[in-house]
Amino acid sequence: MFEKIFEISPSFFWAGLSLLFGILVAKFFERISQRFFKKIRINLVLKRIGLRDSFEKIGIPFDAQKFFSEIVQWFFIILFLMLSFEILGLTKFADFLEKVLFYFQNIFISILIFVLASYLIDFSQKVFLASFGKEKITYSRIFGKGFSLSIWALTALAILYQLKIARELILATFLGVILIIALVVGISFGLAGKEFAEKFLKEIEEKLK
Repeated sequence: MFEKIFEISPSFFWAGLSLLFGILVAKFFERISQRFFKKIRINLVLKRIGLRDSFEKIGIPFDAQKFFSEIVQWFFIILFLMLSFEILGLTKFADFLEKVLFYFQNIFISILIFVLASYLIDFSQKVFLASFGKEKITYSRIFGKGFSLSIWALTALAILYQLKIARELILATFLGVILIIALVVGISFGLAGKEFAEKFLKEIEEKLK
């Protein structure tokens, strides 16, 4: 069978073989990605910080482990599909897919930003909730929620900027959010919250030791 196909069109044979091999490679890396995201417990982290529950409330099941792994899989499928088009001499299609592959680097960086932000929020919530006694638990939760929302806002803007979506507008908004956070922190340290903030920082320092 393969001999007949090869006799009809060698380039078609090698293009098909290349694509088939690419699908196998994509499946392999998809499984590797699944194991990696499972090992770092990304779904558990997203559940702890309440993001998965938020998606489920609006009827969107969000499995980050599966979603990110499928992105990795599609990267390799598109890569070998581009090679297949090159073999067939379809250079315009190959050039288009090459641009798509270059865009994937922005997607991967965005995933990295998202994962790091999720772990930072998870860590911050533990620190805020563990840093005060029962008499200050309300304040610790308020600070923790405020910090989490700030991180999510900055993360969303950073991801949109990385994905090249309205970059000028995103940059202006990003700087505005940074300014607001700086003002809030400055006020909390400079006015009535100074003593509270000092105690908080001391307790964090003890926890980290």
